[in-house]
Amino acid sequence: MEQKETWVKGELAESEIGKLSHELTYHKYLFNNDRILSFLKKLSIPEYLALHLIQETELADDIYAGRTYLKDIADKMQRTVRQTSRMVKALQERGLVSWSHDGDGSEGTYVTITDTGRRLLEEEEAALKKYYGKVIASYGRENLIQLLQLMKQLETVISTESEELEGTAIEEQGTDE
Repeated sequence: MEQKETWVKGELAESEIGKLSHELTYHKYLFNNDRILSFLKKLSIPEYLALHLIQETELADDIYAGRTYLKDIADKMQRTVRQTSRMVKALQERGLVSWSHDGDGSEGTYVTITDTGRRLLEEEEAALKKYYGKVIASYGRENLIQLLQLMKQLETVISTESEELEGTAIEEQGTDE
């Protein structure tokens, strides 16, 4: 009987969609709240993620000789190039990255991590490892891996739906007659 109330012609009922939407939003809020900032002492979460991405690219990619292009950072962090540019400029001003460009700059600008940036990233990672080591030990490694895989699948679906809604909105704007 419960299932009949939840499913209407193979789809979720409005009330169930509302409850699930709220739970997703609530848990996104919990993960994004400032509690994690107490473990990062000298970087914001986006700055930490950007430095980690830059270092990871440097270590894994021989093709670009340690260069991480601004567009790649923006794409991976799902931010605009303008937002990413402001963040990288702040990191550069603090001496954590070096920012340069190919040729006249039209081929792209890239970032490399400095020794100062590398040391700061190591400090911040040590604090996160200490905290998350305890979390993983309590929650379980396999549980966490499964959760991360499910979150990645969910993010893919959310991104796809978002892009489709944006496309529909653009089409609707173009059909005003």
